[in-house]
Amino acid sequence: MAKLLPYSEPSRVEAGCDEAGRGCLAGPVVAAAVILDFETANSLALDDSKKLSSKKRDELRILIESKAVSWAVSFVPHDKIDEINILQASFLAMREAVEQLFIKPDHIIIDGNRFVTSQTMPPHTCFVKGDGKFASIAAASILAKTHRDEYMLKMHKVFPGYGWDTNFGYPTKVHRAGIEIVGPSEIHRKSFKLLSKE
Repeated sequence: MAKLLPYSEPSRVEAGCDEAGRGCLAGPVVAAAVILDFETANSLALDDSKKLSSKKRDELRILIESKAVSWAVSFVPHDKIDEINILQASFLAMREAVEQLFIKPDHIIIDGNRFVTSQTMPPHTCFVKGDGKFASIAAASILAKTHRDEYMLKMHKVFPGYGWDTNFGYPTKVHRAGIEIVGPSEIHRKSFKLLSKE
């Protein structure tokens, strides 16, 4: 595993930002923003959350939340996704996460190739596959993923017919079969194509 960079620019207070759940059929899209100091960024074995086991993500979540200079997580629910579309909902979640930080950053680094900012936001830079390049973005990806998975596990107990304890809302065969048998739940994204024609 390659060591991630602590900052894109060391002279500023920088927050990494990423989201989870964009490709799901149900539940919220969740974003996190994280500010790390140099020592923490270098000492934690951070990586893109998708490359880590569930156990490792959970372990790192505890460390990130205890050692980060500041961190925040934002949920944008399924009905808001249906209202404004998933791309805009992802941007909204990221803006809200940054705005909730206790320490205000000078700059934001974002996983992806585009972002829609607001007048109250600091400047930003987008990095494709940034969660595999910068420690703070990787930390944000881990928080977004673990907080969203935790929520979907709770929703699995409420709506047990879709396999959310293993697919967390992503469009697996088990999930689509559940939709076909049971019908959509209250937290499905109605604007999404819930059933495949395959």
